[in-house]
Amino acid sequence: MSLDPGKQGFHQSELLFLHAVRALPSGEARAVEAHLAACSVCRRELATLRPVVDSFASWSADVVRPANPLWPRLAQRIAAETGDTPYLPASGGWMEPAWKEVAPGISVKLLATDAERDRVSMLVRLVPGTDYPPHVHAGVEELHLLQGELWIDDRKLYPGDYNHAEPGSADKRVWSETGCTCVLVTSTQDSLS
Repeated sequence: MSLDPGKQGFHQSELLFLHAVRALPSGEARAVEAHLAACSVCRRELATLRPVVDSFASWSADVVRPANPLWPRLAQRIAAETGDTPYLPASGGWMEPAWKEVAPGISVKLLATDAERDRVSMLVRLVPGTDYPPHVHAGVEELHLLQGELWIDDRKLYPGDYNHAEPGSADKRVWSETGCTCVLVTSTQDSLS
């Protein structure tokens, strides 16, 4: 379909939808943006797409991630189309850690363990309405909130917020009304109170 603003029907082009999900190469994206500047019909159409596209951010990545068997088939297909040798990662490579429920409403995905320093890095997910037990920090604790909202005592954290706790400090109440996911780097020696 043409990007000529004078031609009828462009607002129905799949280019507009691809532009909304940022799936166009930069040259085509610039052409669509130039068209949008001159076409009120397409601007309205794009405005109706924005809430749908914005809702994609809240979708679980686990739902939209392709299954592992897809990658070798995709590599073979690309190689057949390009005439190159397929790139296949070495077998036995890195595997995605699994979520493990450690308490009702609390799941963790272990990312790294430093046994020498008694440190652990993990993703932590709380379901809505879940409290994390009160605890005293044995070492420095760093928390990066990725999604949802999290209360630590009287401080409410939002996505992108960071919390630093010193050894010996305590969190009396940690909970999430909405549910949340965070990256947590902490000591394996914290004591629950």
